[in-house]
Amino acid sequence: MTGIYEQFGVTPGINARGNQTLLGGSTPPPEVQAAMDEATSSGYVVFEELLRKTGEFIAETLGTEQAFVTSGAAAAISLGTAAVLAGDDRDRMASIPDTSGFDRNEFVFQRGHDYTYKRCFTLAGGKLVDVGRADGCTVEEMEAGIGPKTAGIAYFESGRWGSEWVSLDQAREVADKHGIKLVVDAAGQIYPLDQFMRVARTGDVVAFGAKYIGSPHSTGICTGRAELVESAFLQNFIGFELAGIQGLARPYGRPYKTDRGEVMGVAVALRRWFSMNHEERLAVEEDKRSAFARGLAGTAGVTTSIPKEAQLGPNVTVFIHFDAGITGIDGHEVIKQLEEGDPPIWTRTHDDGGSIGIGVQMLSDEEVETVVERLRDIFA
Repeated sequence: MTGIYEQFGVTPGINARGNQTLLGGSTPPPEVQAAMDEATSSGYVVFEELLRKTGEFIAETLGTEQAFVTSGAAAAISLGTAAVLAGDDRDRMASIPDTSGFDRNEFVFQRGHDYTYKRCFTLAGGKLVDVGRADGCTVEEMEAGIGPKTAGIAYFESGRWGSEWVSLDQAREVADKHGIKLVVDAAGQIYPLDQFMRVARTGDVVAFGAKYIGSPHSTGICTGRAELVESAFLQNFIGFELAGIQGLARPYGRPYKTDRGEVMGVAVALRRWFSMNHEERLAVEEDKRSAFARGLAGTAGVTTSIPKEAQLGPNVTVFIHFDAGITGIDGHEVIKQLEEGDPPIWTRTHDDGGSIGIGVQMLSDEEVETVVERLRDIFA
C-alpha cells in the first residue's frame, strides 16, 4: 500500500540529524501521540481553560509562577519580549511591533553569543544592543551597554558558555541591579532535569522547545514571572477574544496558533519527561552510538568518537571521522551519497567535512543498522 507521503509525491527518509526543524523536529512517543489523538477527537474545549490548566501543570512541574504552551520556542521568545515591552498596558500591546513611541525598547545581547535565532527577540519591536567582544563579555561590559532605553537582557542559554561570558546567574543579578528584565532562549535546556528547572526559574520570561521532550515539532513553552507570562498570554493568538473589548484590537500573537492536541501533547510529554528513567533512556542512546563504532570498526580510513562529557540538552551524537587520503572521499561526499540513496539518509557535516555527526535520538535500532550498512557500502 502506498504510504501517505508517497501519495503526495513526498519522499520519506531516515533522520540521522536529531531534532532538526528541517526534517520535522520530533516523533511523539505513543503515550504522547495517543493523548493528542484523544484531545482532537473526543470533543471541543474552551481554549483559554485548556491553556491555563495545562499551564498550571507546567509551572508546577518546573517550579515557576506561570506558563503556557506556545507554537514553538521562537513564539515563546517573541511573546516574552512583547510582554517585557508592553507589560499590562493594553495600548502598548495594540501598538506592537511598532515600539517607536516606547520609552524603553532595547535589549542588551552578548556579541559573541550571536546565533541564527536572535532575531526572535526583535520580532515584537525590540532592538538588540550588542555588548562585549566576539570572544567574551564581562559584567562591566554588559552594564556599560545599559542605558535609559534598555528594557531588558536578551540571553541565549546554550548550557555550554565558559567563564569568559556573563553567565545566566550573573545576567540575573545585572537585571535586578538595573531594574530591567531577563528574557531567556533556553530552547534545548531540557536535561538534566535540575538544569531544566534552574533555567526556568532564573529568567523573567523563559522559552523552551517542547519538541525536545517528545512533544510535536511545532510546540514550545513560555514560562517565568506571573505578570510577564500573563502579558505574553494576552498577546497570544486568543488575545483578541480574551481582551478585545478592553482595547486589545490587534493581537500581535495571532499567527502563533496552537491546536488543542498540540497543547495536550506538551503537557503529557512534560509529565512523561519528569517521570521516566533518564539513565535508561541514555543507555539506549549509548547503545545506538556504540553500534556505529562496532559496525564501522576496521573500515580503512574511518574512525568513530563518542563524546564523553556530561549529557546536556537534547542531542546525543556520534561522530564519524574520515581520512580522505585513504577513503578517497570526505564528509561532504559521504553526506551526498547518503542523501541520494534509497531511502535517503540525512545527517550533517562536522569539522568542515572531516567528519559527520549523527544524532541518534530519532533513530530506531533498525535505522541504526541501515545507516551503518550504507556507510560500509559507501566505503567498500
